Amino acid sequence: MREPRLTDPLRKPLFRRLAASYTVNELGDWMGIMALSILVFDRTDSALATAALFLGTRFLPALFAPILVAQAERPPPRFALPLIYCGEAAAFGVLALLAGAEHFSLAAVVALAAIDGALALAGRALTRAVVATALEPTGELRAGNAVLNVAFTGGAAVGPALAGLLVASFGVQSALLLDAVSFYVVAWILFTAGTMPQAEPETGRMRDRVRAGLAYIRDETLLRRILTAQGLAFVFFAAVLPVEVVYAKETLGTDDTGFGVLLASWGVGMVFGSFIFAKVREASLGYQLLFSTLGIGISYLGIAVAPTLAFACAASVLGGAGNGVQWVAAISAVQELTAETMQARVMSVLESIGAAMPGIGFALGGLIAALVTPRTTFFVAGSGVIAIVAVMAPMLGASWLELDESSGPTLDELDDHDDVVVELLPGRNPGSANPEEGR
Repeated sequence: MREPRLTDPLRKPLFRRLAASYTVNELGDWMGIMALSILVFDRTDSALATAALFLGTRFLPALFAPILVAQAERPPPRFALPLIYCGEAAAFGVLALLAGAEHFSLAAVVALAAIDGALALAGRALTRAVVATALEPTGELRAGNAVLNVAFTGGAAVGPALAGLLVASFGVQSALLLDAVSFYVVAWILFTAGTMPQAEPETGRMRDRVRAGLAYIRDETLLRRILTAQGLAFVFFAAVLPVEVVYAKETLGTDDTGFGVLLASWGVGMVFGSFIFAKVREASLGYQLLFSTLGIGISYLGIAVAPTLAFACAASVLGGAGNGVQWVAAISAVQELTAETMQARVMSVLESIGAAMPGIGFALGGLIAALVTPRTTFFVAGSGVIAIVAVMAPMLGASWLELDESSGPTLDELDDHDDVVVELLPGRNPGSANPEEGR
């Protein structure tokens, strides 16, 4: 049987629309992040206010996204997804009005940001569920994920620069209004896509379906260990994010331009990594995750000892490349190990973990930098990543390491081996599904 080519999913009109909406949504997310961050800091001149915005856009939505998905998976996705994106558009429209108001209300901005964050997590989870339902039966899921990953990493590389340009040229309020329009565009693209495949969830109350989803994860040994490992990994991957600006300006002695170049280096690596995954997507997910995780850990150690900005940028390219492979491989693994009827709920848990756990890493990294140095934060983060790999790698079952799209054991066969411990680390969060988790 011929292996699916990267272009095969793009022959499907529905997937083309899903990929287009995914790309537009990514650019819109970056625009919202940049605009809201600038708005809050300019109107409050407070780092604590910015931290409150972080809680509103990430931690709080992570608590409610699985509940929202359990409700949103019942209607046909052709209607549920556009409705979610219209909700995001409305939220940013109101945020634009608040941005122009004479009296600034931080509480109102954080509340609306939390609503938007929950809708964003739910939208991504449902989109991934539709993609899995549409492509997995034909063996094209990894090819489709590779296409989405290229779109995502391209948006992550271009999005911040485009958002900064729009904010600088037209102001925060106009940027927020443009962001609202982008979500309406996504809603229209999906609404006019026609019928979308849907795995019929079991009947029952929303609370029962949420509990069923959590019970499913608890009962599936590999899946539970994947999500647990991801949560722990997010802590290490996010630990360096709050100290990067201090590391660049004080440790390396560079200026704002140098700091931007350092951040861009990781984005370049992400784009490169996304093409690597597209090229080797049929290879074992286990080996892809193992080596890409090691690449990120080594990258952090390289940044920790970098004597110059150029050295740190080279290490960042390596880490970004690992990130570009690792996150999409982790998503593919979760999808392939999840039953069709549970795709949306399991993906919502994955998205929630990715939104909530970096907060612990932020606190850890900031504390280490305050007590010691920013270099120490990078060293601890890199050492932690490599330690996780060193502990988990010997426990990986050969059957899972060699699992690929065309061969290898089934999920039921894998579950018969309770001694198999899977270590799937999602990559340093610039490459996660949620751009707020990255640089």
